[in-house]
Amino acid sequence: MAVCKVCFRHCDLDEGQLGFCKARIGLNGEVTASNYGRITSLALDPIEKKPLRRFLPGSKILSVGSYGCNLRCPFCQNYDISWSDAAFAYADSAETLTPYELTQIALANIHRGNIGVAFTYNEPLVGYEFVMDTARMVHENGMKNVLVSSGMADLSVLEEIAPYIDAMNIDLKGFTEHFYKDVVNGSLDMVLDFIKRAVQVCHVELTTLIIPGENDTPEEMRDISAFIAGLKDAEGNVIGPEIPLHITRFFPRFHMTDRKATDVELIYTLVDVASERLKYVYPGNV
Repeated sequence: MAVCKVCFRHCDLDEGQLGFCKARIGLNGEVTASNYGRITSLALDPIEKKPLRRFLPGSKILSVGSYGCNLRCPFCQNYDISWSDAAFAYADSAETLTPYELTQIALANIHRGNIGVAFTYNEPLVGYEFVMDTARMVHENGMKNVLVSSGMADLSVLEEIAPYIDAMNIDLKGFTEHFYKDVVNGSLDMVLDFIKRAVQVCHVELTTLIIPGENDTPEEMRDISAFIAGLKDAEGNVIGPEIPLHITRFFPRFHMTDRKATDVELIYTLVDVASERLKYVYPGNV
């Protein structure tokens, strides 16, 4: 039996057993990524779609996803490749690309405005080995790497990939233990620790999806923006007010169709609340 150390779950895996994320497997007494190089999505996207508003604006980036996730958000926007039954069926049908092949695709799209590779769509850190191997090669070819993540990973994983990542968008899904434990099946402490370290190693922007009845109060947004505003760089200097926050609108889908889309006026109200402490606050999906 081997223990996976990617996230707080620390899944104990027997030989051939998959972890909670359905993307890590016990093999030969160790845990490795069963989704290594297994590609479910590949597209050339505007960088703003990640979303990143203050990292090389106007550029495009080759966006790549696999399958698997270590959260269980009932409102998942990419459930078809993250943790639905259909997503895990991709394990047998997903196309396999090596880091070299993906890097070559990125290079071949430079003429279309591509600046590098974004690891996104599903949770990329459940297959961080492929992220690291590819990102290293992308850097060697003079291009950029972007990570779009929930931040639900151990700091040891972040330290391994950090030298090769130029920018991240991290979901800060809420700011209560209830929301992380009971709604998305995660750990608030783990994502907060991840964010605190991430802002010290690369450009970071944060995203909060506002779900009616769950994380939609001005009080919670004040807590979120206060946390962000207090973030520090590696030298201890406060940099939080400069960190962009995207406040985005929820639409009912997947397992959460019991409520309406977030009111547009509420999004703008919460943008105003966050703007009391933060310089760059952007409404999304409005």
